[in-house]
Amino acid sequence: MLLTPDRPVAAARPLIDPFARVVSYLRVSVTDRCDFRCVYCMSEHMTFLPKAEVLSLEEIDRVASAFVRRGVRKLRLTGGEPLVRRGIMDLVRSLGRHLATGALDELTLTTNGSQLGRYADELAAAGVRRINVSLDTLDPDKFARITRWGRLAQVQAGIAAAKAAGLRIKINTVALKGVNEDEIETLMAWCADEGHDLTLIETMPLGEVEEDRTDRYLPLSLVRQRLESRWTLDDLPDRTGGPARYVRIRETGLRMGFITPLTHNFCESCNRVRLTATGQLYMCLGQGDSADLRAIVRAHAGDDALDAALDEAISRKPKGHDFVIERRGAAPALARHMSVTGG
Repeated sequence: MLLTPDRPVAAARPLIDPFARVVSYLRVSVTDRCDFRCVYCMSEHMTFLPKAEVLSLEEIDRVASAFVRRGVRKLRLTGGEPLVRRGIMDLVRSLGRHLATGALDELTLTTNGSQLGRYADELAAAGVRRINVSLDTLDPDKFARITRWGRLAQVQAGIAAAKAAGLRIKINTVALKGVNEDEIETLMAWCADEGHDLTLIETMPLGEVEEDRTDRYLPLSLVRQRLESRWTLDDLPDRTGGPARYVRIRETGLRMGFITPLTHNFCESCNRVRLTATGQLYMCLGQGDSADLRAIVRAHAGDDALDAALDEAISRKPKGHDFVIERRGAAPALARHMSVTGG
């Protein structure tokens, strides 16, 4: 069991950035590795990090717990694919102690679904109540082309196992021009029937991949316009701590989100930061500035040093990102892949 001593949460100062936004949400990449090679996320022939550079589960627990002590109320485990990390359930169970004390409101994860058949019951037992599953198509052949290594049937079985375990499921779909734009309504119908939420995401310019993202960029403003010609989309005030803006499809009851880093900058209410598998803290997904928390942890520094590092990092959190996709053949906005920062 990965348990690290924690200070009383009540004594901690909240983490507030220069724009008076309280940081209450931490996304933690537990690995850069994945059992898929999605075309918009990774190169087919990725070079992954040496084990020595990756935080141990105990180190992840310590850093995440420091954030909880400083007022973070939501932890999301990401990757790569988090469920391929050896010993991942030890970490989930250990972090779940913060749910039991009331220091944490939610512990959740984003997954490609490939390992849910194995872990769904354990996740529910550890206190996870909802998960995000990345799924861009319900066509098996297209799924294999998009993920390169994935099998749709395995993912669907994992989603079914998660539903049976009582987990609430949100499907995340990257909208890709000429790839799955004709399937959006099919995915909407399937999610409505299964009782899942659905969130559409614009492709983000992170990392070199084998294709030009300008060929696949599909503005969600256009998607919404198309949907409104057939469906009634009622805006919702819902916020889940992330960047999505939600609507209710009046005819089916489906709750549907739109994440639009390009057509609509979602930064004004940003309350989140990201910890990579190597212990680099990114204050913004779309900026290159980071803070090295691994060095602090491996120097065996005390909590005061870690707290000071968190304060200094959050003092540099920018107002917003600089994502742009407009020039054919242009380099990505940032060289690092999404799997490095955490999805």
